Amino acid sequence: MVIRKLFRFESAHIVRNCYSERCRENIHGHSYTAEIFITSDKLDKGFMVMDFSLLYLVKELIDSFDHSYLLWNEENDDFKSFIRNYSARVIELPFSPTAETISIMLFALIDRILSNMEFKNGEGNVQLSAVRIHETVTGYAEATRADWGMLPFDIRDIRFSEGIRNVWQNDILSRIG
Repeated sequence: MVIRKLFRFESAHIVRNCYSERCRENIHGHSYTAEIFITSDKLDKGFMVMDFSLLYLVKELIDSFDHSYLLWNEENDDFKSFIRNYSARVIELPFSPTAETISIMLFALIDRILSNMEFKNGEGNVQLSAVRIHETVTGYAEATRADWGMLPFDIRDIRFSEGIRNVWQNDILSRIG
């Protein structure tokens, strides 16, 4: 059985080293849609794969990306300082922030959240099967467990600014680190 939960967020970035001059030379934003696909081999006592209310940490994680600037840590120091000085919500990433890398990263983070979750309602083998990131209404990138090797990174190298961490209700980093 597969269930899907949809989330939305607005973020800005620059995608360096890509073909499109508009994308590689300009700050621009997207209205992202994140689809999270979860599987299980059985239904719980409520006849569900899992109650969506258990995804509160996933919701809070994805909300961290809302109205945030996604900053590649290989940008030059002047640009990084500018972004940090004029935006309270910055997520510094060890890779260029594309739909592909965001889907792989979110897969890794959400998978950690789910694998550390304690289920108490007779849930089966609950697993994350895919994360689909729509950057536009006409295109998306989808990551599965098989895609982890395409983007080797350490979760500890993802840095959420103080402006993001200060609004967290939960210590997300302790749940994924």
